[in-house]
Amino acid sequence: MTAKVPLKETALNAERIARIGREVHAVCPGFDADGFVTSVMADLPRLELSARIARTSQGLHDHLPVTGPDALDILLCSLPPTPAAAGVTNDFGLHLYSPHSDYVSRYLRTAEHLDRALAALARMTGYFSAELPVRHFLADFPDETMKTVHAWAHDEDYRVRRLASEATRPLLPWAPRIALPADAALPVLEQLYADTHPFVRTSVANHLGDIATTQPDLVLATLQRWKNSGRLGDKGFAFIARAALRNRLKEGWPPAYGILGYAHDAPVELTPLILERTELRDGDTLTFSASLTASATVPVHVMIVMTTAGPSGRPREKVSFLRRATAKAGQPLELAKAHLLRSTARWPVSPGSYSLALQVNGRRFPAVAFTVRSP
Repeated sequence: MTAKVPLKETALNAERIARIGREVHAVCPGFDADGFVTSVMADLPRLELSARIARTSQGLHDHLPVTGPDALDILLCSLPPTPAAAGVTNDFGLHLYSPHSDYVSRYLRTAEHLDRALAALARMTGYFSAELPVRHFLADFPDETMKTVHAWAHDEDYRVRRLASEATRPLLPWAPRIALPADAALPVLEQLYADTHPFVRTSVANHLGDIATTQPDLVLATLQRWKNSGRLGDKGFAFIARAALRNRLKEGWPPAYGILGYAHDAPVELTPLILERTELRDGDTLTFSASLTASATVPVHVMIVMTTAGPSGRPREKVSFLRRATAKAGQPLELAKAHLLRSTARWPVSPGSYSLALQVNGRRFPAVAFTVRSP
């Protein structure tokens, strides 16, 4: 099996550093491209991704013949005319251009250059999504940056509109936290929740999910208002609501199921779970089945709940989606899956005792035990 290449090696490597050098030199002959490449590559191999980005933007700063807005103009001119011309084939962009926006946040994050810097990030986000650099501006200039963020929500470029939501997420992964109220950007989401582009709507859903961590009732009220507006349609609303309430659905929170049309007290019964095997090892397949019956026709949302003891002895759970369906009165609905029991960074499969249960519309049914043996 071919070994997986770490992201840092494909994101910023010798080839890409050389390309940055060529593109900048093409618009600024005074830029020492060879010196830039040599200095950056002397450090790059030992660095992780975030440090590679910082080291590359430092190299740009060290070798550009000018600083401040003049340097920014050079970086902007060095960009190909469009993201497509740069070779961008997805919504997120190319890591090749992550040092450019990092440069803006490191070397132009001043009150004097604020407007030009934020405008530059809005342009750069099409080449590589700029939510991380924007967060540094939110930390230092929260009011001024939020004013710009509100304007971004109306931009004609969907990637800029998405930036307005993504940069202000309370719990943006792999990003520094910002000292703003969790619901500070809710007015921005109000502008974007029915956006025409799924990249934007996905960010809105994830942003709302961040808010739901601390303010679930506010999120529920917001979703109800959006649902009542009719702007999303049933499928569009369900997509945003399921993503925004993902963790609350896993917890079995009845209001989360209720707004999606799944009654917590639906008249359903479940036969005992049957496991094909009760002794497994990491990498084996856990095959199970059960039968659901309803006394009235009802929609059902079914989750798998796997529980074991963590290193401290406290229970830890992994909850995952199994099925959404309409259970018809008196007609058994078969629930079965061959589930790969495999360790992940967040869920290591360690030897010990486990239990498996099904959760229907947030209501958990009796669990069945199994054991994971040592390899």
